[in-house]
Amino acid sequence: MAEKMGSLDLASWVLTTIGALNWGLVGALNWNLVDALLGAGSMLSRVVYVLVGLGGLWSLVHMLKWAMK
Repeated sequence: MAEKMGSLDLASWVLTTIGALNWGLVGALNWNLVDALLGAGSMLSRVVYVLVGLGGLWSLVHMLKWAMK
């Protein structure tokens, strides 16, 4: 039976998707969307990068817990 996605899981999914799309743009076009929108090296872009990283960690922990079932 499928589990409902909690709000933290949804936020994590959104953040990791943003990070993945940004890295895809960097790799394919050498263009960083986050830096383009928020300013390269700005405090706000750094906050976004930290949130994306935390979202990735949360997703990893959630995936590992699911795999252990």
